[in-house]
Amino acid sequence: MTQPPVSDEPASVRYRVRHATAYDYGEDVPVSHHLLHLAARPHPRQRVRRSLLTVEPTPAVRSDRVDYFGNTVTYVAVQEPHRSFTVIAESEVEVFDAPTLDADETTPWEQVRDGLRALSGPEDGAEITQYCFDSALVASSPELLNYARASFTPGRPVAAAAIDLTIRMNDEFAFDPTATTVSTPIAEVMRKRRGVCQDFAHVIIGCFRAVGLPARYVSGYLRTLPPPGRERLVGSDVSHAWASVWCGAAGWLDVCPTNACVANRDFITVAWGRDYDDVSPARGILVGGAGHGLSVSVDVEPIEG
Repeated sequence: MTQPPVSDEPASVRYRVRHATAYDYGEDVPVSHHLLHLAARPHPRQRVRRSLLTVEPTPAVRSDRVDYFGNTVTYVAVQEPHRSFTVIAESEVEVFDAPTLDADETTPWEQVRDGLRALSGPEDGAEITQYCFDSALVASSPELLNYARASFTPGRPVAAAAIDLTIRMNDEFAFDPTATTVSTPIAEVMRKRRGVCQDFAHVIIGCFRAVGLPARYVSGYLRTLPPPGRERLVGSDVSHAWASVWCGAAGWLDVCPTNACVANRDFITVAWGRDYDDVSPARGILVGGAGHGLSVSVDVEPIEG
């Protein structure tokens, strides 16, 4: 699979993104604390032009920081009785085409794996190799290794193998929002061959790591309305997730098993880490509440001109 060539001035698409999350509680909550990964992340193929996070009720404490993985994290504490909690994240981003990649001309995957030993320094050493190891939600297993081996055959170019695995997963796993929850173990997803984008990202990350390649979990969004003549992508109404695998000299390659594709200008990045646990959009601790209801809406609108 080869991505289309780009000119000296990369083609890009500008988006307006709105992500609204609303909790309704059964009774007053005296105090609540929340950790939010909702601000789009700048990187070489993405420019963040504007970012705004609105929280209701107005928090008594709010702070923004950059976490270990380089993502923007917002902490808020609401210290007055409240029956609802709403967060609206709005941003304007510009996403550029990726450089041309001929997957069949990339380095054999074994050489990429073995070359990790020679990496040094915080930027090209620990920053890459830290994604080789098990994480809270992605543990190595013989099942993951066996599944990966069908794509990672001896001497195969690393990007070609990664793309083949992406397409195989799309063929052999069914998208089914009723099959799993956020706590479903990866072994159960492998057994059922069903789940959602977060599950598929975890499975493919586990496969990459099983053969010794660094792989990270990426959270973000897909454009809601496809370009004319193209089908709507699965997962475009909610937060999306995909994987990024280290391909040596070719750098990081973002692949989406949910849609059997390499990430392109339809993909807006919010955060990345070892797995979902590092970058969940919203998590919190609250006192009381007697249960809660949750509604989430995501709109990704291309900006003309």
